[in-house]
Amino acid sequence: MAAVQQETEQPRRRALVVDDSRAQRLLLRVALARWGYDVTEAASADAALDLCRSTAFDIVLSDWVMPGLSGPEFCRAFRALPREGYGYFILLTSKSDKDEVAEGLDAGADDFLSKPVDPGELRARMQAGERLLSMQRELQDKNRLLGAALAELQGVYDTLDRDLIEARKLQQSLVRDRHHDFGPAAVSLLLRPSGHVGGDLVGYFPLSHRRLAFFSIDVSGHGVASAMMAARLAGMLSASAPDANIALVVGGDGPVDAWPPEIVAARLNRMVIEVMQVEQYFTCVYADADLATGRVALVQAGHPHPLLLSADGAVRLVGQGGLPIGLVPRGTWDRVNLQLAPGDRLLLMTDGLTECRDAAGRELGEDGLADLVRRNLPLRAEAFLDSLQWDLERFAGSADFADDVSAVLFDWRGSDQR
Repeated sequence: MAAVQQETEQPRRRALVVDDSRAQRLLLRVALARWGYDVTEAASADAALDLCRSTAFDIVLSDWVMPGLSGPEFCRAFRALPREGYGYFILLTSKSDKDEVAEGLDAGADDFLSKPVDPGELRARMQAGERLLSMQRELQDKNRLLGAALAELQGVYDTLDRDLIEARKLQQSLVRDRHHDFGPAAVSLLLRPSGHVGGDLVGYFPLSHRRLAFFSIDVSGHGVASAMMAARLAGMLSASAPDANIALVVGGDGPVDAWPPEIVAARLNRMVIEVMQVEQYFTCVYADADLATGRVALVQAGHPHPLLLSADGAVRLVGQGGLPIGLVPRGTWDRVNLQLAPGDRLLLMTDGLTECRDAAGRELGEDGLADLVRRNLPLRAEAFLDSLQWDLERFAGSADFADDVSAVLFDWRGSDQR
């Protein structure tokens, strides 16, 4: 028990008494020792400063008038010394003039004690200093705990940051082939998450030897939850797992046909609401293109209108709007049918393009995007999307977009292009 008491006992406070009067030092020493202080004496401020350089005294009691440095001068030099904790400084003085008191406070003194020193008043002043030092020690302890917690949080953040970087690589791997030439047609993809990971998804997969599906998806929200939802959707619209592809009609020997776009939207809606049962929803454009004829059937589910880039240089909006997917049980979507001419292109994009803002906070909008598209019409495939992205960066004044930016460019050249 004695050992436990010794371990929990607080160390004795160290007090320094500075006075050129030996009698005054003895008087103060006896009183302070009786109250449990470890007392050191100095006959001058210069000698006291030397002691303070090697010992961190908790409380200093200093006479005002001494040979050499005065009490306020000593206090100012004491405050300038490097030390970890706070030192409580009491000036002993017979001075009571307001200007002189202000001088002492300006030098850094915490309190004053009139001479001759009254033991009761001395005790009160020491207790006031004790309270301040205790609060300061408690604050130091809390700061140490806070520093340790912040260091731990930094470690967690660093680990999470590394994991998110790997997650970004995995998400980018969902779009393995950014450009594919099918002969009569070509598909190019753009995917730029605004953070480590994002909720945008673009892709394509074959429906048959002459039909191709391509899509643009924007999951609500941002960050990891949206990215996980996008990853699940990528699995449902994957060319590498046709038996699990929600757009394909599967028979005993595998895929035998493909659902029309409006049924694909309804199947995705039912999957999100009834199977996933998550709070998220997403917007999308899903298109089914016949590579031989240039006919395209699509659904627009709360997504920005696709842009039809005609071979003659015209740019126009297509689509009918529609509900986002995952909001309304048993929702329905209308199909839009297009007939492309050789050289026509169809651009699907998320609202990260149309809602991109410049330095003044102005949105690019559909008209602004159409202007950027017209500027890049002479370019084809990947070069078109790269230039469109650079123009968007110039408009925003930064390469760090506030929202994910993604797009799909479908280029139909004509059935005789093999």
